[in-house]
Amino acid sequence: MNTTTFLLFITIVGITLIITYWAAKRTQSTTDFYAAGRSISAFQNGLAISGDYMSAASFLGIAGLIALYGYDGFFYSVGFLVAFLLVLLVVAEPLRNSGKYTIADMLAFRMKAAPVRSAAALSTMAISAFYMIAQLVGAGALIKLLLDIDVTFSIILIGILMILYVVFGGMLATTWVQIIKAVLLMGGTLLLSFLVLAQYNFSIVGMFDEVVRMKGQKFLEPGLQFPNPIENLSLGLGLVLGTAGLPHILIRFYTVPTAKAARSSVVWALFIVGSFYILTTFLGFGAATLVGEKAIVAADPAGNMAAPLLAEAVGGTFFFAFIAAVAFATILAVVAGLVMSAAGAYAHDFYSHVLRKGKATDREQVRVARQASIGVGVISIILALLSKDLNVAFLVSLAFAVAASANLPVILFTLFWKRFNTIGAVTGILTGLFSCILVVALGPNFLKESAIIPLSNPALASVPLGFLGAFLGTILSNPEPDAEEKYTELYVRSNTGIGAE
Repeated sequence: MNTTTFLLFITIVGITLIITYWAAKRTQSTTDFYAAGRSISAFQNGLAISGDYMSAASFLGIAGLIALYGYDGFFYSVGFLVAFLLVLLVVAEPLRNSGKYTIADMLAFRMKAAPVRSAAALSTMAISAFYMIAQLVGAGALIKLLLDIDVTFSIILIGILMILYVVFGGMLATTWVQIIKAVLLMGGTLLLSFLVLAQYNFSIVGMFDEVVRMKGQKFLEPGLQFPNPIENLSLGLGLVLGTAGLPHILIRFYTVPTAKAARSSVVWALFIVGSFYILTTFLGFGAATLVGEKAIVAADPAGNMAAPLLAEAVGGTFFFAFIAAVAFATILAVVAGLVMSAAGAYAHDFYSHVLRKGKATDREQVRVARQASIGVGVISIILALLSKDLNVAFLVSLAFAVAASANLPVILFTLFWKRFNTIGAVTGILTGLFSCILVVALGPNFLKESAIIPLSNPALASVPLGFLGAFLGTILSNPEPDAEEKYTELYVRSNTGIGAE
């Protein structure tokens, strides 16, 4: 068993390192490093977005939450899926038309560059850290279960690999690793779902009848994980609004040649991601009935190993090893995208435009981005080691909450509010970011029964505060002298692409 698993792991790592070597020879300029030379097609980008989005939280975390909490776990699937509609209808095309490499490019078009780029870089790195911790925690639990390697060593190993992809291959390597991972994950999930349904004679009703027989009707009703319905509302708000502010998803729109391709890539991603989240239903409820809560919790108290254990129950040890290897590829792809977004935010937004005031050369930007990749990777490894007992889907929901609270308000106000200014943007980002972190720090996740704020999911408090901070910061400060002219120019640019880089 360990030999088979190890060989599959080595095969995946080998393929990804070959891709990195191939991409490294084609990564010369800043456009190559940050945006893969804008050479990715709409379909390829749709697959890459799916690969970025269908993370360890989706495959490992959601399956575990559904297996342990039923309906409340499924709520994550619904939130992740619905969120893409906001990206498709509001964000994708204007962002591609308005920016160059990062979210802050669009904000700086209307605002004073130094303060908004600094604030946006801070929020991007915070979101990436939360998200990356989840992937590394999932990887540690997975490798420990399969190869009996210590969690600490596992997390460090994954961290080193993710740094290599970004430092040497840039966005091109990251994109192709994500594409291969998306194909593997969809194929593995389809096969696993097929084998689960085969246990119930391909009757979905029969599967749910078995769930009710074993777990009771309440398992299919809300309230097991979050007895307070306000928690579900807060979770849903963060998931639905958060995707439109996730930096590692949004920078993917800069890898395609046109805004039309950006919009088309979201349609492809919506189809692929939608299919995947429907299938998580079978993974979660299948694990609940075919594996059982006791075995799932014994393997990992947070439930992260439900899907691999289900694969073993319905497909034997080889399929178990294959699904685990796919989950491993999932983690590698997503963490590479996260490192890419965090390093880009630091090197392009903060170093190049704030510290060097736009005078950094292409070679210098790429060098600093590579150095930042190493720094972000090391910090993420340390934080993951401190968070290894938490469910990965829950950790990702915190990243979504920060994205919804800090990034989304300023993106929407920049695109649609003429009066919006620099002080409003900086205030909105910082208010959303720190209020989200504060609610988490004072909530039951860390303080347990001594919690000062009863919310496990901070979005219900932090998202309104993010919008309020951006609004008050704007109306309580003086209008910027050329605000109307810049807004009009951005409006034309975001809707037509005229002047886009």
